[in-house]
Amino acid sequence: MFESLIGLVAIIALFVIISRQQSRIGLIERELGALRSLVLSGVHVAPPQAKPVEQAANDSMPADAAVAAVTDIAPPSAGEAAAEEKPPTQVEAGDAASGPWAAGEAAPAGPAPALPAAATAKPAQKPDIETALGTRWAVWVGGIALALGGLFLIRYTIEAGIFGPGVRLSMAAMLGLVLVAVGEFIRRTGFKVPVQGVAGAYIPAILTAAGAFILFGTVYAAHGVYGFIGPALAFTLLGAIGVATIAAALVHGQALAGVGLLGAVVTPMLVASQAPNPWALFGYLAIVLAATGVIARLRDWKLLMAAAFVGTGLWTILYMTDAPGTNLPVVLFINAVTLAVLALVWLGRRGGEAGPASGFDWPSVAPGFFVGLSAMALFVDPAYAAGDALPGAALIAALVAVALYRPLALALLHAAGLATVLVYLGIIPPTSVVSDFSGGALGVDGLPAAVADTLVLRIGIFLGLVFIAAGFWAARKFASSAHIRTASWAAWGVVAPLVILLALWFTFGNLDRDLVYAAVAALLVVVFAAGGEWIARGEQPPLRGGAAVSFALGGAAVAALLMLYMAFGSGWTTMLLGAAAIVPALATRWRAYPVLGWISVAAVIAVLGRIAFDPTIVGAEFLSRTPVFNWLLLGYGVPALAFGFAAWQLARTTNGRPRLAMEAGAALFAVLTVAILVRHAMHGGVIDTGAATLAEQAIYTLIAIGAGAILVAIDMRSPSLVLRYGSLAAGVVSVAFIVIQHFVELNPLFTDESTGRIPVFNLLFLAYLLPALAAGGLALYSRDKRPKWYAAMLALMAALLAFVYATLSVRRLFKGEFVGLWSGLGQLETYTYSALWLIIGVALLTAGVWLKSQVLRVASAALISVAVLKVFLFDMSELEGVLRALSFIGLGAVLIGIGLFYQRLLTRAARGSSV
Repeated sequence: MFESLIGLVAIIALFVIISRQQSRIGLIERELGALRSLVLSGVHVAPPQAKPVEQAANDSMPADAAVAAVTDIAPPSAGEAAAEEKPPTQVEAGDAASGPWAAGEAAPAGPAPALPAAATAKPAQKPDIETALGTRWAVWVGGIALALGGLFLIRYTIEAGIFGPGVRLSMAAMLGLVLVAVGEFIRRTGFKVPVQGVAGAYIPAILTAAGAFILFGTVYAAHGVYGFIGPALAFTLLGAIGVATIAAALVHGQALAGVGLLGAVVTPMLVASQAPNPWALFGYLAIVLAATGVIARLRDWKLLMAAAFVGTGLWTILYMTDAPGTNLPVVLFINAVTLAVLALVWLGRRGGEAGPASGFDWPSVAPGFFVGLSAMALFVDPAYAAGDALPGAALIAALVAVALYRPLALALLHAAGLATVLVYLGIIPPTSVVSDFSGGALGVDGLPAAVADTLVLRIGIFLGLVFIAAGFWAARKFASSAHIRTASWAAWGVVAPLVILLALWFTFGNLDRDLVYAAVAALLVVVFAAGGEWIARGEQPPLRGGAAVSFALGGAAVAALLMLYMAFGSGWTTMLLGAAAIVPALATRWRAYPVLGWISVAAVIAVLGRIAFDPTIVGAEFLSRTPVFNWLLLGYGVPALAFGFAAWQLARTTNGRPRLAMEAGAALFAVLTVAILVRHAMHGGVIDTGAATLAEQAIYTLIAIGAGAILVAIDMRSPSLVLRYGSLAAGVVSVAFIVIQHFVELNPLFTDESTGRIPVFNLLFLAYLLPALAAGGLALYSRDKRPKWYAAMLALMAALLAFVYATLSVRRLFKGEFVGLWSGLGQLETYTYSALWLIIGVALLTAGVWLKSQVLRVASAALISVAVLKVFLFDMSELEGVLRALSFIGLGAVLIGIGLFYQRLLTRAARGSSV
């Protein structure tokens, strides 16, 4: 196991080192390519004047940090001072020219002579395979070989019994220290390797890493194999080696820091104890985290800092999940240290920095995630809450405070917001949480969470105030500069309080009517609206109405919706919700915020959702049976009027897509109002019978046709592929409804369903005549706006619906309320059908000629053909006496009239063409 562990660590270290060096080699190659392009283009590039640069201290700054300040290219050794690029045969004044590459005397400092054109035109050569193998790979593999060789030497001496355990461990420790000393010696004396692409083969860092590996293995063997030292001393030594290795990265580079951090984080796993002390563990992790933070901040090593946060967070979650006993102060301590290192060390300002930094700090995502996860566990887990959820709330508030103090740590705000929302909605991963809103209890894995109801209520109020105050203050602060940051603060400033209010109302409030929670919602409306105006005044230019203002005013709209549901019954809620669409439309007279129009559109969607949930508005048991003048007129009619007024107002102010949507909503609700009142009157005051009826299907069909017309209208004013294909889909769906439901499955001719007692406004009117008019109107409106097949399909369907309506109306006239096919046919009824079909055929022919619609003319011909067949095949055998004669006389007269009509039509067309 020991060998596998060492091998795994070596492989990880090798991967990190190689990845880093490959990126640096790529940078050098890009620089050389850019230089070669300039030279080949004929531009004379004079070398820059050599500037004296202070010699970098060998023991305080690595070569890659020193030289990057001038050339942005990492150097081959750590002891060189930052300098301008020179020809390969020159060395700087004062540098030690050690090794076989010494080129004689150093060139004097001062202005460099101009290079001849031939020299500048010579392209830089890329390193070949021989150079790569000899200067880079040999060093990397050699360092790993040294580390593994030291460990294998320890193993060999154990197996062969050459020395005693103490001597073997002493020799291994000496080998590790010697490697570290040799690396430091080479770094201090230094030598240049003037070959392209060997900057990654930094020998001192590799020797130091190999020595650190051997020292780690020696201490672990002394504790885990021989038991020479106890867990406390082994823990201390391993931690000291890890921290020292991280510190050595200041002069050796980030790769060595990663080696030290890996060893420091793995140390607690290597040292086992019979009585583990969590304070010792997390005190040690706090020291490692702080030390890593200081070093990462000095060198701006983001990857190292993120790795340190991840390692500490994993240990925290592991302890909270698997520890045999809980120790709440330890968890709070390590989370507090994490936030302190982030805010005071990693994001601490350098000397001379003024004002808050801009941008986003991605390493802060790790502490945000782990601290937020800890906060959720402390909030509801019975093992930690123990009747007091204050620690979890304190961590959430701390996340918000740090995000407010350090604007770069915006990830902490998102972590705090998500933790709050998940806690109060009862969706808390990775545990299985069951929420019983009616009983006001939260459960974790089937066990009740030890949280007092009043405490949850008070904590919710506290967190809501924290998000509101911090969110709007920060949004106003950054309103003129950082738009994404402003929008994030404003969004969580409204989302978290609204979720908390909703959860508390479901848990502790009265779901039927609760004026206390309604008052709180009304207060949020005022606060959010005022906050949005305050943020808008801080924008550049002022009152622009950006994303932050949109979030604030959108939150005010949602709070108003909750207020209506909490304070009023279902009927008043639906009516007032529709009327509320007027408020943001009127507000556009004073403010041109884009979000105001969309808030009105949101009111349309909310009312649609409300009537979809309960089409009766007030409930079937409370709906009056009085026709027309009942809650349906208010619940459908008032929103229709309000939406129409809002569309009229928006047309005079913003005049954008929201206005089109409001026009669509007004038209749709106008159709729904008529349809639902007709159904109410036809069914004796009952509109929700449970089973699917033709009347119910007729309403759906009208809605589909109306939606198609609305989408066509909006698309013509604001073209969109979504609107175009959506209108086509709505038309096809409405035709499918008609063919399947109206003509076949729910046809009263086959089902013998009651058509109603009212002579005109009955089921046939709702199910056939209204859809016929709607389909015909849509066909006429979309003739030049949609494909020909679309208008032809709707026109044909309108003709069929009118034909079925007229036919069934005749049968209802003869049979009464029930028109089932099995009741038979009388002679007068049979004759009436023939006359009616001929009249309809003539009407369709006239409409087809007037509207220049070939579809209507073809439908007329088809219907008249059916009438002819009926007269010759059915009337001749079924009718007797005068009815038979009248049937043939009428048919002949109509056919002769049609022939005469077409002759005159063709004659007129011929005269027009000859002229």
